[in-house]
Amino acid sequence: MAFQTVFKRYELKYMLTSEQKQRILEAIIPHMKPDPYGKTTIRNLYFDTDSYLLIRRTIEKPVYREKLRIRSYCKAYADSTVFVELKKKYKHVVYKRRISLPESEAMKWLSAQKYTDNHTQIANEIDYFMKLYGTLHPTVFLSYEREAYYANDNSGFRVTFDDNILCRQEDLSLQSDAYGTPILPRGKVLMELKCSGGIPLWMASVLSKEKIYKTAFSKYGTAYRTIIFPQTHTMNPYNMLEVAANA
Repeated sequence: MAFQTVFKRYELKYMLTSEQKQRILEAIIPHMKPDPYGKTTIRNLYFDTDSYLLIRRTIEKPVYREKLRIRSYCKAYADSTVFVELKKKYKHVVYKRRISLPESEAMKWLSAQKYTDNHTQIANEIDYFMKLYGTLHPTVFLSYEREAYYANDNSGFRVTFDDNILCRQEDLSLQSDAYGTPILPRGKVLMELKCSGGIPLWMASVLSKEKIYKTAFSKYGTAYRTIIFPQTHTMNPYNMLEVAANA
C-alpha cells in the first residue's frame, strides 16, 4: 500500500463537548466521508533529550518548532509497519515528513543502535535531526481513539476527533497495549481541522453557530506540563514560575 510521506498544511484545534461533536458530525454528512480505516487507536512514541529540550521549546511557542516520533495505527509487532515522523511547525504551517518501516527497525534506528536501510532524503533529514540533538530516546507513550473524515471533493480537507487521550512514561513500546493517565478533561473531545488553505464555508458556519473557537493544545505538551514536569522536578520557586509561564 502506498502511503503519503510529505504533508504541508494548517492544523486547527478545537475542544468540544460530546454534544458539539454530534452536531458537527451531523453537519459533516453531506460534505465528507469516513476515513477508510474507520476508528483507530493511534499509538505514538515521542523521542526527546534527557532534559526534554524539544517539548520545552515547543511549549515556549517559538516561530519554529519540531518533534520526532514513531506512530502506529494499531498494536504493533516487530514486523508491523510503523511511521517515523519528523514534524515541524513554522509560522502556523505544519510540515510533516515520514517514512514507513518495520517496528523493530524503526526502534533500532531512533535508538541509535543501527542505521536504517531506507536511504531516502527524508531518512537523511531524520539522521541530521538526531545528530543535531545528540542522544534521543523515547520519553512518553501517547495513545488516543481517532475518528477521521475526508472531504468528498478531494480538496484534502480532513476532520479528526480524538478522545481517550492517554499518557505514560513506562512500558515505552508500540507493541504494548494502550493505557495510561488521561490528559483530556472528562467529557471533552479534541477536534482537528487539517487543510492547505482556508476551511470550507459550511464548516466555518457550523463553528460560528455552535460558538466553537480555536484553541492551542499539544498532546505531548500537555503531558509534559501536567504529568512529566511535576514528576521530574522539585517544585522550587524557579520551577513554579516556569510552570505558571507555560500553563
